[in-house]
Amino acid sequence: MNALNTAEYMQTLGFQAKAASAQVARAPAAIKNRALKALAVLLRQNVAELQSANQRDLERAAAAGLAGPLLDRLKLGAKDIETVALGCEQLAAMPDIIGEIIGMKEQPSGIRVGQMRVPIGVFGMIYESRPNVTIEAASLAIKSGNACILRGGSEAIESNKALAALVQQALLDAGLPADAVQLVGTTDREAVGHLIAMPAFVDVIIPRGGKGLIERISRDAKVPVIKHLDGNCHVYVDDPCDIVMAVNIADNAKTQKYSPCNALESLLVARGVAQEFLPLIGAIYAAKGVEMRCDDAAALILRAQAAISSVATIVSATEQDWYEEYLAPVISIKVVEGVDEAIAHINEYSSHHTESILTRDHLHAQQFLREVDSASVMVNASTRFADGFEYGLGAEIGISTDKFHARGPVGIEGLTSLKYVVLGQGEVRH
Repeated sequence: MNALNTAEYMQTLGFQAKAASAQVARAPAAIKNRALKALAVLLRQNVAELQSANQRDLERAAAAGLAGPLLDRLKLGAKDIETVALGCEQLAAMPDIIGEIIGMKEQPSGIRVGQMRVPIGVFGMIYESRPNVTIEAASLAIKSGNACILRGGSEAIESNKALAALVQQALLDAGLPADAVQLVGTTDREAVGHLIAMPAFVDVIIPRGGKGLIERISRDAKVPVIKHLDGNCHVYVDDPCDIVMAVNIADNAKTQKYSPCNALESLLVARGVAQEFLPLIGAIYAAKGVEMRCDDAAALILRAQAAISSVATIVSATEQDWYEEYLAPVISIKVVEGVDEAIAHINEYSSHHTESILTRDHLHAQQFLREVDSASVMVNASTRFADGFEYGLGAEIGISTDKFHARGPVGIEGLTSLKYVVLGQGEVRH
């Protein structure tokens, strides 16, 4: 597809999305829910076909030398398909918030003023590797009454085409326009440039992928962007804490899966519990092959354990390590004096994605919740829970570390806007 044809093609997708968005916006909740339930059925009925398409993508990506974490994200297993099918059903079971009026108050003039929740219109989604995002984005678009244009990575084109075909079938089965969810069918890189520069058709862009992609989209887009650049997530082990619980959470947050943006990347440990806690978690990380990049205090404690130092890679952390999102079996570890230093460190070095405190001290927990400036802040829980599905949003379109409009996992509400509605009985302004 040449540049002129790509431009025309994207304009056509935009025009079709804008037209479809008006129909989806006024669709009754029952119709939208019917489409979501139909999609869940179709996903379960077509597992073999979806995995066959995904296998073609995996083989091509492996031959092209795609990095390990990206190959992991590209994989579409039966469990992944079931998860997105459950997400569709969870969304269908949720109340429809479109048209909801909130905050209605009567003013001295006699008018009543409130706000109505309405769809944004059309969103463009640009993402890499993970084909399950196709279903998450599509299902959220349907539930929130929006249309969307999806541009997945070229490495997942076969998987995404197979998934998008099921979405359009579900839309048609429910009596909704197929154009409400459109997949960009070309791998031409020019398509992205056009998608992010069509304010006449696209109301917001949501990039989901590597830092380079998101920086480029944020820089070049001519429409608003909902984004997060990276996920340098922290767990702070407080004094006092339940050591057994802390070890279990620090293990899960880091090693349950290395590639997600909500995986633990930097572990902070209060000096009062470091001698007890670090050898225990260090032994687990060592057994799992996790490289530990430590400050002097943490390295001293870990290297004193013969069982750990003989099998583990313990290296001195650099200043850059405190900023890093590894997405790999690597973690930075620092001993801090207490909760104040932990909060200061997090607010300086984190990407403001997700942070967790493991503590028995209620006041420390409350201080951490108030003062840590991140999209998700947790007490005694793994950072791996920072996810729309786990938060009960049904699915998520992405995670925002911005402070305007949407912050944290972006679900239905993040894809809506509020407009003022005024109800009168003949009032005029004097």
